Amino acid sequence: MIRRVAVYCGSNVGADPSFAEAARDLATALASRGIGVVYGGGRSGLMGVVADTALAHGVDVVGVMPTHLVRREIAHEGITELHETATMHERKAMMVELADAYVALPGGVGTLEELSEVLSWARIGLHAKPVAVLNTGGFYHHLLEFLDQMVVSGFIRPHEREMVSDHATPEGLVEALCAATAPRPTEDA
Repeated sequence: MIRRVAVYCGSNVGADPSFAEAARDLATALASRGIGVVYGGGRSGLMGVVADTALAHGVDVVGVMPTHLVRREIAHEGITELHETATMHERKAMMVELADAYVALPGGVGTLEELSEVLSWARIGLHAKPVAVLNTGGFYHHLLEFLDQMVVSGFIRPHEREMVSDHATPEGLVEALCAATAPRPTEDA
């Protein structure tokens, strides 16, 4: 069962207004199922959109941010919890620990790094939690093609490529995450 989803996304809103709309819709879809958010703790960009929307819908929002960024006064002050870490490495590890699934929205190199790390950790068996991208406006199209090329080139296996699911809509993504973590019926059932 999913209680919290780690959302990796930009600290900017990006050039396309559909990115912020998708961030709002994702937070709304998660909240409609009572699912809280774990995120980078920022108040700006898509991070702020996700946090503010989730809070407005009454679910917990947990931020994780290194102290050096908190000191720069970019932390969201209205979230449910804010965990300060000493390093970015600790931040990412704590976000992985606190979440039951991982979703990447459009973002920059930090978002790409976080997505790559949770995929790498899944590949080597450090977690078995769902990983998904919200492919708003085809934002992740080239990355997904690159992952396909890794399979063709023999660097990852097809089942490892399938560890990241691709969704065009927030509602479809949340539905897929919930289905992926739903209890499986036993033979006795």
